[in-house]
Amino acid sequence: MRNSTFGWANRLNVLLLLLLVTSTTQAQKKDAITRIDPTFWWVGMKNPNLQLLVYGPNAGTYDYSLSHPGVTLVKTNKVENPNYAFIDVTIAPTAKAGSFTLTGKKGGKTIKRTYELKARTAEPKAQGLNGSDFIYLVLPDRFSNGDPKNDKFKDMADPSADRNNPFLRHGGDIQGIQNHLDYFQEFGVTALWLNPVIENNQPLTDEGGTKRSAYHGYAFTDHYNVDRRLGGNEAYKKLAQAAHARGMKIVQDAVYNHVGINHWFIKDLPSKDWVHQFPSYTNTSHKFQPIIDPNGSKADWSIMLNGWFTPFMPDLNHDNKLVENYLIQHAIWTVEHFGVDAWRIDTYMYNEDQFMNRCNQALLDEYPNIHIFGESWVNNVIAQSRFVRNNINFPFKSNQPGTLDFVLFNAINDALNQNFGWDEGVSKVHQVLAQDAVYADPMKLVTFLDNHDMNRYFSVIGEDLNKYKMGMTWLLTTRGIPSLYYGTEILMKNFKDPSDAEVRKDFPGGFAGDKENKFLASGRNERENDAFNFVKALANYRKNTPALHSGKLMQFVPQDGIYVYFRYNQDKTVMVATNTTDKEVDLKTERFAERTAGFTKAQNVITNQPVSSLASIKIPAKTALVLELQK
Repeated sequence: MRNSTFGWANRLNVLLLLLLVTSTTQAQKKDAITRIDPTFWWVGMKNPNLQLLVYGPNAGTYDYSLSHPGVTLVKTNKVENPNYAFIDVTIAPTAKAGSFTLTGKKGGKTIKRTYELKARTAEPKAQGLNGSDFIYLVLPDRFSNGDPKNDKFKDMADPSADRNNPFLRHGGDIQGIQNHLDYFQEFGVTALWLNPVIENNQPLTDEGGTKRSAYHGYAFTDHYNVDRRLGGNEAYKKLAQAAHARGMKIVQDAVYNHVGINHWFIKDLPSKDWVHQFPSYTNTSHKFQPIIDPNGSKADWSIMLNGWFTPFMPDLNHDNKLVENYLIQHAIWTVEHFGVDAWRIDTYMYNEDQFMNRCNQALLDEYPNIHIFGESWVNNVIAQSRFVRNNINFPFKSNQPGTLDFVLFNAINDALNQNFGWDEGVSKVHQVLAQDAVYADPMKLVTFLDNHDMNRYFSVIGEDLNKYKMGMTWLLTTRGIPSLYYGTEILMKNFKDPSDAEVRKDFPGGFAGDKENKFLASGRNERENDAFNFVKALANYRKNTPALHSGKLMQFVPQDGIYVYFRYNQDKTVMVATNTTDKEVDLKTERFAERTAGFTKAQNVITNQPVSSLASIKIPAKTALVLELQK
């Protein structure tokens, strides 16, 4: 997620003062426990410790007890706000599933609430991702409306839905995604990454003079509820179950850095240090350099990390251990309850380093196979490696297994838009991959051509279908875990002008009344079917070719706009030969003898046409050939 600059932000200096006023309405209500987070937990977890956030009018002024075999109340933590208590409990390995009553006493008053400990299930969860996967990124509100009854609710802060307005909700939901599992599988998708599904019960916000909804999902207002407009918790769980039944996986989009201004605990802050504060409203600089700069200033570092992402997204204070516990437990609860398989972390580099390591480790301790990859929008390999497991002697060592590969993304776009040169064009792709030694495991990086925050890929390359196929070939055959943004397979296009909404348009055919249905070949035009079938052929070949999943990568220095690399293992060798020039070339292959030795012919993966000799290979202009070598 990347934010635009809002010139009106400094006019909101009173915002924090409003946030620090404890709700007076709570004090007027009868003492009670109105909620406990996490909403339930499980016996048999590897970590026996659990911290319960207990909330309600004056709930923090009571002394608590509980009685359940194997469950021990260790400590009650009080905070500034009398409406909160944070209760530490331990759950012994011998504890059985069931319910217990949490009882608070104060003088002659008693308050109670039942809490459930569930038995863990054997349903698939935390299966992780690897090079055999192909991720499809979906913005739920804009993909498909499977249940029009949940489009809007009068009791929510934003009750509107209007497909004619690019800034309002359009009604897409989780059921709409589940309805198209056949479509995803048709062209080789193995994992679905949904932009955040957690409740965003936000009012419309004024962004540059335009009222906008939080349809994007990055402004949480209740961590333990999937947004009703997307179908709620049950719909998300059913999607995961349906995906798992087909051998597909679910990627959760997580946000630790901030929440929405309408989050229930922001409206009644547990303590002043729950969020980062400055004397007046301070936006993050969005500059990553102070984090990695050994010569950087502490002031710049603080503004980058602690400044707010936007005035309506309060920045959480990860140095507060109660905040840390809340976020970590929510992450584990989400994986266990919904059965998600991987964890994508929004605005990763805006989070406090040590917190991120502890959060990552908590997930990995509980789920050793889970894959975690964050968003660190940087422009060079060294900076990118700082936020993932690496081989560089940084003062801080990240334990994040993977990351989104923004550097390779930039290189691919340059390669498709620049003429070849010493440091230009496809030389940039070669140069980026030549620096893979900085990563502990470059195969765990997630690669992509565009996403929900960017100009769409097909527009960036000038709507050139040949360039489209070249870039798509690199995405699906080089190292890493490829990710595709919804609609890229059918040539959806546009630039972020005047806003992100232009690159987040509805998928044609996903909504009642659509004139075209591009989920079907009959609804796509000739070029769209050409693009779709190309992705389908290559992605399905990739799915069944371990040499492209986990095989080694060997690349050769590009010459005269020709870029050649190989993916290989003991069983198979795949040659990718790209001609980025405007003229056909007859490529002599002696230079590639390290990898072609012993092979005499090949099969074109896309066309299924044989290549009778490897001595020279004709490559049309702006074409990437994928050749399976044969003896």
